[in-house]
Amino acid sequence: VQLQASGGGLVQAGGSLRLSCASSAFTSGYYAIGWFRQAPGQEREGVSMISSSGASTHYADSVKGRFTIFRENAQNTVYLQMNGLKPEDTAVYYCAADEFVRSEFALLESEYAYWGQGTLVTVSS
Repeated sequence: VQLQASGGGLVQAGGSLRLSCASSAFTSGYYAIGWFRQAPGQEREGVSMISSSGASTHYADSVKGRFTIFRENAQNTVYLQMNGLKPEDTAVYYCAADEFVRSEFALLESEYAYWGQGTLVTVSS
C-alpha cells in the first residue's frame, strides 16, 4: 500500500487547510486511515482516524471540534479538514493505513502498517 499525503502549507492562525491522503489501495474502503503529526523536537502523536467504512471516527482531544476526517472511497482519498488552526498545530502530518485498527487504539502508531511521507503544516501567529 502506497500512501500520498498532500495539502500542507503556511497559514495564519485561525485559518484552514485540507490535507489529502490518496492511495489506489483505498478502493472499496478496505483500510482504516489515521492521521498523525510530529512537531519539531516532539514525538509523533495521533490526530484522527476513520474506519474503513467511514462510519467511525476518532479525534485527539487537542483537535476535537476543529478537525474533521472524512473519506471519498470513489476517489481513493481520505481528507483531514483543519479549521481554526493554531500555532501549536504546526507539524509534519502523516497519514497511515491498516486493514485492522482496534478502535480503542485508533490513535496509536503501532496499529498502522503502512505510512505515507509527511506534509508540512505551518501556522503563524
